[in-house]
Amino acid sequence: MLLYLSARSPNPRRVQFFLAEKGITVPEVTVDLGARAHWAEDFRKLSPRRTVPVLVLDDGTAISESIAICRYFEEVQPEPNLFGTGAQEVAVVEMWQRRVEIELMQAVQFAFRHIHPALAERETPQVKEWGEANKAKVLDFLAFLDGELAHRPFVALDRFTVADITALVAIDFMRAARIAVPETLLNLARWRAEVSARPAAHVGA
Repeated sequence: MLLYLSARSPNPRRVQFFLAEKGITVPEVTVDLGARAHWAEDFRKLSPRRTVPVLVLDDGTAISESIAICRYFEEVQPEPNLFGTGAQEVAVVEMWQRRVEIELMQAVQFAFRHIHPALAERETPQVKEWGEANKAKVLDFLAFLDGELAHRPFVALDRFTVADITALVAIDFMRAARIAVPETLLNLARWRAEVSARPAAHVGA
């Protein structure tokens, strides 16, 4: 089994964070995105969309989506549980995981890819107006999340789940996208400080 990762990338960090919470160690291979190693033909065979992370199992099966990789390890080692227990918890965690991934993480990534000068050659075309529009989407979702965090300690449940991993990774990546977290969001700040203090939060950061 091998896990292909890249440095300072949000999706690989999600998997590293998740595995650290589980206490699972997997041999890793670093893919240098700056050197365009993900465009090599050997890597394309593992990840046809040339994305990281990629988990390659012992039988050669390649899994190349971060949450799919996390779900694999949740099945392999169910505890500590990070996707919910029972039908209701599983559904609530999935709801929040989707919300955070689509409305926050994806918006941060769009802002980064369409505004940051370093991505001008890679993101074709780079549409700055779309990047700016996604900054507004990020701030709108953060305000919504701040209101929700007034009622419970974590994003989805009263305990830590994969939705918290995705949310923290997305918010930390806001710095690269040049989006500041409003200081007025006090519930979000409380949650962020607590989740950031977890030892697993520093793996891959």
